[in-house]
Amino acid sequence: MVANKIKILALMVLMLLAGLYFTNSQAKPASFNLPEFTQQDAQRWINSSPLKIDDLKGKVVLVDIWTYGCWNCYRSIPWLNTLEEKFDDDKFIIVGIHTPEFDHETEREKIIAKCEEFKVTHPVMMDNDFAYWKALRNRYWPTFYVADKNGVVQGVFIGETHQGDKRAKEVEKLITKLMAK
Repeated sequence: MVANKIKILALMVLMLLAGLYFTNSQAKPASFNLPEFTQQDAQRWINSSPLKIDDLKGKVVLVDIWTYGCWNCYRSIPWLNTLEEKFDDDKFIIVGIHTPEFDHETEREKIIAKCEEFKVTHPVMMDNDFAYWKALRNRYWPTFYVADKNGVVQGVFIGETHQGDKRAKEVEKLITKLMAK
């Protein structure tokens, strides 16, 4: 009986520590090359023709892993839209990677409708097979990868983000720093 209570308490402590770890805005160290985009069929891209990582050299890139059914994802989109207004298009780009959580989120027409509803105008790659998700070793929606002008990831930020919150300020500070280089 006492042993079971100790096990339960230990499990609760581990869960609490894990929760604290993953609520940090930069949940894992960065500094790896962005993988090549895994979809080159035009029907798998929205708001853009298919992109390649080399197309983005010279720009700071924010890769947004999202799905339209995720509250935390779509509640972060207004902040992403402000980033596009704030930073120069010649030096900064957001690329959305729409990786579905549920089967109904794989339909192109629905994704287009949600992009219109949320005012998403940046390129969005449909990652229905989770190939890019796997290439990044991603685990969470939303996750924001910030890469320098050479395509090297310099920051990974996990979780819903709003203009003016701590995570947003950290991301924006990193983007500003990388754009100045």
